[in-house]
Amino acid sequence: MDANRLIDLPVAPPYPMSRAPTPWHALALIALYFVLQLAVGSLITLVAGLVAMLRDGAGLGELVHLGREWLGRSDMTALAVILTLLVSAGVIVHLARRWWPSWWSVGEPPGLGFTGSPHIAFYIAALCIGMTMPILGGMLTQWLAQGHEVSQDIKQLGANTSLALRLPLALLVITIGPMVEELLFRGALLSALTRYTGNAGAIVVSALLFACVHLPDLSFLWYALPNLALLGLVLGWLRVQSGSIWPAIIAHGMNNLLAVVSWFVISS
Repeated sequence: MDANRLIDLPVAPPYPMSRAPTPWHALALIALYFVLQLAVGSLITLVAGLVAMLRDGAGLGELVHLGREWLGRSDMTALAVILTLLVSAGVIVHLARRWWPSWWSVGEPPGLGFTGSPHIAFYIAALCIGMTMPILGGMLTQWLAQGHEVSQDIKQLGANTSLALRLPLALLVITIGPMVEELLFRGALLSALTRYTGNAGAIVVSALLFACVHLPDLSFLWYALPNLALLGLVLGWLRVQSGSIWPAIIAHGMNNLLAVVSWFVISS
């Protein structure tokens, strides 16, 4: 594992830099991802309300209320999350491949890192990091919280969902979710920032933004941010050191897996 990767070494770009990711394009893609989730979720709410309205013979004024009531059921919430994640992730991956086709499989920044060439040691490191970071991060959060309750949507989402939906939801949370978030933060954003801040600076900035965008899932509790920022730093380090985004995706997926396990332990 070459620590010198954190120090920017001169590398001849394989493609014109004018076609590489820029910070503004990366930020736009990140914003679009969350806007898509909101839009798809709202559309599902309206459709659910329309179905309930036609079934119950209610008035048009009850549309949104009925939709939210229908989605308040655990299985319907899980189904809505599955559909929202699939649609949002599909659009983001499609746009990234269309915007930066030449840089998709380039390992070194400003490439997006979708290359399968890193040493096996990085995959082993990714598994270890994915298993230890929830423990270390959880201890850090509890210390900062000073006894206050810390909740996270991902831990509560599938606890009361039927097994038929809990399984595919868990699969998406540990595969598609980490892949698209790593594409956005350790792929597009980190790669774009390296052109201006260098590798170390790009890792720090992308990690901080990664933590901040998860604030709504954490009920805007500030003491949960250092945990996610620390995770972002480690994932960024993996990305730069390995020359590939796959170790970061694996570590992120393992991190989510430990949260998802609680769905099955609580319900058993």
